Amino acid sequence: MPFPVHRPRRLRSSDAIRRMVRETNLTPDDFIYPLFVTFGKGVRKKIASMPGCFQMSVDEIVKEAQRVYKLGVPAVILFGIPEHKDERASEAYSAKGVVQKAVKAVKDKVPGLVVITDVCLCEYMSHGHCGIVNKGRVLNDPTLELLAREALSHAEAGADIVAPSDMMDGRVAAIRDALNAGGFEDIPIMSYAAKYASAFYGPFREAAESTPAFGDRRSYQMDPANRREAVKEAALDIEEGADIVMVKPAMSYMDIISDVKDTFDVPVAAYNVSGEYSMVKAAAKLGWIDEMNIVMEILTSVKRAGADLILTYHAVDAVKELNK
Repeated sequence: MPFPVHRPRRLRSSDAIRRMVRETNLTPDDFIYPLFVTFGKGVRKKIASMPGCFQMSVDEIVKEAQRVYKLGVPAVILFGIPEHKDERASEAYSAKGVVQKAVKAVKDKVPGLVVITDVCLCEYMSHGHCGIVNKGRVLNDPTLELLAREALSHAEAGADIVAPSDMMDGRVAAIRDALNAGGFEDIPIMSYAAKYASAFYGPFREAAESTPAFGDRRSYQMDPANRREAVKEAALDIEEGADIVMVKPAMSYMDIISDVKDTFDVPVAAYNVSGEYSMVKAAAKLGWIDEMNIVMEILTSVKRAGADLILTYHAVDAVKELNK
């Protein structure tokens, strides 16, 4: 019998010893902070379902970028809310679009901050879907051209990484070709490789004003019941030129994070999404949980599952906690 020779509690007897033998350690470098950029000036509009998050105009985004960079957050990802929407998502790839303006402004004032851009069309489409729609159907191949134009416009504005989130087949290859042809062969692609059709996205749709006008996104986002398919999706994106692959959401898909990490030799990102964030905030407001302990446990669990990078609205609070 191993007991009493083996006593695992010996290595739990003090905080110092627990830290010394800890298998998974969070650092500020693990985090990417999502920000929502909108038109106007001096805009800092609260997002009701996401306490602590805001829609911000470009000037406010710059201030926020400066603040979080000083705290030690290494990267942000920008989502755009345009002034005008249409059926070609024209502001998604306009040189004067809100994301393009924000990228230029942030890189000018905070050059050391890594600026990632979300490449998708839903926020810019009048119908709220992630691609061109014809007779109620989201068309895959015609959408690729627009996504490629959007990614190229972000690179031209100064983005460090582009991140396609649309889940159209072949979009990574289309974006890689466009970047290469435009002289941006060194810009990495972080693909939303396994993005599930999740109910956890609800608050984000308020934040990004991107709720579909009809139907849902189940014809292009993944079925939450499927596990093996995620590995296939990641393999296809890597073959097409993705440098980083992402799993979204994070908390209910840790088996997927683990599968992707175990299968591929590329960095793996995971998105701790809006619904996951809002549930924590709501429970904390009611006094049902210890917010920071829950946040750090969730983020540690996501990293333990295999994530090298974590996109999270908790990034600023987590970095503050780590820097104590």
